[in-house]
Amino acid sequence: MKIAVITLTRGGKELADKICRLQPDCFLDNRDIPVFTKMAELWQEVDALVCVMAAGIVVRGLVQLCRDKKHDPCVLVLDEKGSFVVSLLSGHLGGGNQLATDIADKLGGQAVITTASDVTGHTALDLWVEKNGLLVENRKLLTAMSAKLVNEGQLQIFSEYENQSLPDDFQLVFTPESADIVVSDRDFPDSRALLLRPCALMVGLGCNRGTGKGDFQAALDEFFHDEGLARNAICGFASIDLKNDEQGLLDFASDEGLPLRFYSKEQLNEVQGVSTSAAVVAATGAKGVAEPAAVLGAKTDLGPGQLILRKRKWKDVTAAVAIKRIRLSA
Repeated sequence: MKIAVITLTRGGKELADKICRLQPDCFLDNRDIPVFTKMAELWQEVDALVCVMAAGIVVRGLVQLCRDKKHDPCVLVLDEKGSFVVSLLSGHLGGGNQLATDIADKLGGQAVITTASDVTGHTALDLWVEKNGLLVENRKLLTAMSAKLVNEGQLQIFSEYENQSLPDDFQLVFTPESADIVVSDRDFPDSRALLLRPCALMVGLGCNRGTGKGDFQAALDEFFHDEGLARNAICGFASIDLKNDEQGLLDFASDEGLPLRFYSKEQLNEVQGVSTSAAVVAATGAKGVAEPAAVLGAKTDLGPGQLILRKRKWKDVTAAVAIKRIRLSA
């Protein structure tokens, strides 16, 4: 973490210097500028803001800066003696609770943690989601389910993936209708559960020369809608290396914000159990593109990718989908 310490008084500076000596990647911002200006300038530059000053001053300075817990740095507040280290903002995803505990231990002070799940000993749902690489479909439901976990002590979870282990306060159920949490790459349009999407689906793509990015977009929209799959479970795209200069394909992947991988004809020809095409062999030297590229792109340390949707052809685009092996852990 990149940690900035700010303070207002001589006593605060002494403590700030001590924190910076004890804590890695930590620096004291002692610029002679207004404290609210300093907060604003540091906000996008650091992972943690440690404030040795009154909590009221910090709260007033944060009013115009807070965005959401996925993007805000964590904020800690300390008194000048270091007796109390308060995790004020972004305690879970931002790492504030852990940092407060670390600094309090080094100073011989008391970490002040107010996050309900930490206080009650329940699973921090947002941290569990992040650690397992899951995407939240509705963040308001994440908050609601976190509250339900604290209030009721347990959540029911339905998962279509391997469960190496689950938190003690999660109960595995076998139908999505009975679950509070659904971990799936499938669409559940009427579900009231918290839908969590794994980064699991690799899309293999083939195309004619000069295919525009809109053609890829339209094909994928239709493909995933027809098959009942969630677009936000896509982890990336793959194709043959002959297409590495295909501008429409490059632009499409860039717009999606997802990686695009290329494989040689030799690599594609090593994949077994895929459809073959004489026309593709003649044009590329590979027995197929979309299916074997998807399978190769979905390979992980846990094992090879599994083809779940064979190729579908449009006028200028061919697409297939393979799934990564995903393992959830407590």
